[in-house]
Amino acid sequence: MAEGFHRAAWLARTRDDRDLAAWLALIPYARRIGVGAEPDPTGDGLRYRLEPHPGNVGNVMLPALHGGVVAAFMETAATLDLLLATREPRLPRVVDLSIDYLRAARLETTFARCELLREGRRLANVTVSAWQARETAPVATARLHFVLGEPDAEDR
Repeated sequence: MAEGFHRAAWLARTRDDRDLAAWLALIPYARRIGVGAEPDPTGDGLRYRLEPHPGNVGNVMLPALHGGVVAAFMETAATLDLLLATREPRLPRVVDLSIDYLRAARLETTFARCELLREGRRLANVTVSAWQARETAPVATARLHFVLGEPDAEDR
């Protein structure tokens, strides 16, 4: 059977290697909108990137990114960051997502940084801030609640 997030051994191996490329390869919409990750230049962890693809435009007059693209980017960043941050390999599934759109996200590279607020036995809370030109002027912020599932122990 194909490897993937639901397989414990694959998830543990890619998590230990911090192989986000393998994870992104399994998320078609993340590839489509241009999500990527890089080492955070201001410290530990990762900084997520959304490349400025013309297909991501929602308002052609500005042009500005579609709000759904910004939300998908932030949800993907939070999920990937949580996959790396949990104490053991767990499968996060979004329970609740709340986004505050603060200003128009222009058609330029957008960045995001995540913070794990709490990891419990079954639930986790993550915040995300997305910005373009200056981190001090975010285009959106988000709060996400995840339920943490167990990956399959063996291939069937």
